[in-house]
Amino acid sequence: MSRSPDPPGAQLNPPEDCRRMRRIIAEDPDWCLAIVPFLSNLCLQSIVRNFEEKPILEELKLSQKDFVQERLSPSLPLHVTANLISDGIFWKRCCKQRWDLCDVSHYSHSWKRMFFERHLENIIELFIPDVTDPKTVVAMVPLCKNYVKRLVISQLLPPIKESQKEEDEYGSEVASDNEYDGPSMDHFDFSILLDKLICLEELHVVYRVKQCGMNFEWKMFEMTDRDCESFAMAVKSCKTLKLLRLHESHIEDKKCRLLVKHLLDHPSLRELDFSHNLIGNRGARAISKLLSRSKLEILNMCDNDVRDSGAKAIAHALSKNSTLLSLNLRLNRLRDEGGQAIGTALLNNNTLLQLHLGGNEVTEPTAIALSKALVHNNTLKSINLSCNRLGVDGGKALEEAMSHNTSITECDIRLTEVEEHSVSFINQVVWTNQSLEHKKQAEENQTK
Repeated sequence: MSRSPDPPGAQLNPPEDCRRMRRIIAEDPDWCLAIVPFLSNLCLQSIVRNFEEKPILEELKLSQKDFVQERLSPSLPLHVTANLISDGIFWKRCCKQRWDLCDVSHYSHSWKRMFFERHLENIIELFIPDVTDPKTVVAMVPLCKNYVKRLVISQLLPPIKESQKEEDEYGSEVASDNEYDGPSMDHFDFSILLDKLICLEELHVVYRVKQCGMNFEWKMFEMTDRDCESFAMAVKSCKTLKLLRLHESHIEDKKCRLLVKHLLDHPSLRELDFSHNLIGNRGARAISKLLSRSKLEILNMCDNDVRDSGAKAIAHALSKNSTLLSLNLRLNRLRDEGGQAIGTALLNNNTLLQLHLGGNEVTEPTAIALSKALVHNNTLKSINLSCNRLGVDGGKALEEAMSHNTSITECDIRLTEVEEHSVSFINQVVWTNQSLEHKKQAEENQTK
């Protein structure tokens, strides 16, 4: 009979003698029979490891799909994942890995939409003419066209400028040999992309270079004539576009007229923002034509160079327009001739809800013209006349008009030299109208 190596009555110390108690000594000291994975999990892990070569997802159950998406590498090629993996945890992981700030509420709570919109924006913003291959952009279209609804382009890079030394040394020789006439494009050419994005509804573009530092040149912050022509044709080809915002891009009358020419009769455009540019009277006349031949609902011409004759053209179109809901002409130079024309137009307009004429050098005559409109117009809900010298008489005219008005729920007359008594009375009428509006909305909600 074999004798025990331990003396009788001795007790083993489990922490010290655990290896003596094991029947099987595995190479892995943490091995335990209780945590052997299920065969199904092993299969799913194999799918994860080999997903790039053999993607399997549709055949799996919902819980199995979640298991796989939680473990797939976010660096998998997009041609594998784009049209196979639906919105969910995988795209959330991709976004979180790439960007620190990820507010999915700005993307209709779709992580997949966020990823492809921001990914495409990044490609466009880093595109360098005659250096970046346009095929890299075009290759993205089949992968993202069903998910991109909005593009916000915050910079567009110009071509790389050859050094002066190189030009002096080799310029004439290279030109004679290759007949080089300059870059093929001044910035990214949107015409290669927009007509292919079948779901695009919003386009925000600024022609500028961020963080240019000591390399600053004014031409980095403007749209060229060649840019304008290609951009206009691209926007025309995008039949789903509802909002176009082209601001801070040094757009003057010539470019504005060319852009408007291609926007006439656009089937879906509802909002146009040309704010912070250099558009003058000729451009404003083109805009007035657009108001007559489009279904625009929101027009923003803030901070341009529109003066009295341009305002008259816009006013003439406004008097006949039946779709525009918001007109922003803040920080132009309409003066009283333009302001009075807008006021007269409101007598015949029954659709405009918001009007902004702040900072336009208008005075008492404009206030009187608008007062007449406020008496008869029961549609306008918001009017902004701030930073104009309306004066005491202008304030009294507005006060008298507001005593007959029941629709205005916002009226900004700050810094207009209007008497405190008039301001107080107008504010009181506005508060009364707001209360009536809230009461009306509450009753409508109850009836639904």
